Amino acid sequence: MMDLLMASPVASVIFAFTILTSLWAFSNDNVYAQMILHPYSVARGQRRYTVITSGFIHNDWMHLFFNMLSYYFFAFDLEKALGHWQFALLYFVSLILSDLPTVYKHRNDEWYHSLGASGAVSAVIFSAILFNPLGKMMILPLPFGIPAVLFGVIYLFYCNYASKYSRDNINHDAHLFGALSGLLITIALNPHIVNFFIQQVSGGVQSLIH
Repeated sequence: MMDLLMASPVASVIFAFTILTSLWAFSNDNVYAQMILHPYSVARGQRRYTVITSGFIHNDWMHLFFNMLSYYFFAFDLEKALGHWQFALLYFVSLILSDLPTVYKHRNDEWYHSLGASGAVSAVIFSAILFNPLGKMMILPLPFGIPAVLFGVIYLFYCNYASKYSRDNINHDAHLFGALSGLLITIALNPHIVNFFIQQVSGGVQSLIH
């Protein structure tokens, strides 16, 4: 545990803080109400801080578990590859950017609320894909892993489709724009990653052909 904290201090603090604040909000309705994103209010200049605080609370145990499990698989190694302050910048900027389309889309919907770290976690996953595009990732219920770059393409197409047509209670816009933010911020911080990514994918394709 100490090795993880020393190697990835930012990711460790975010991980622990998100779990603790989510657990606190589960048992405190006032905390929950103060931290949740309400686009109607934000669009009118109120509660703007919730574009950040809403990323540190979750709807239920399952929501928290899957977000933090996904975060755990990628965030700690990503901080080592990206850098400490760079990881912090990626996480918090993508957390904000992933919420802005939701604020605009639901600016006149007084009853709409949103919460969860999904946007920032999507950014972490897609940043990690740039560093390891051929790594294996799982899509349930498939019993085998697929290349991360293929996972990313499927994920983006699904989120785009679901944001337009899905009627569930999931903020697919946050997933989509979080993922895109993760790509853009990582490229801005490490422009050389583009050539690395292309070389890795090209090499993988060539190995399949031959």
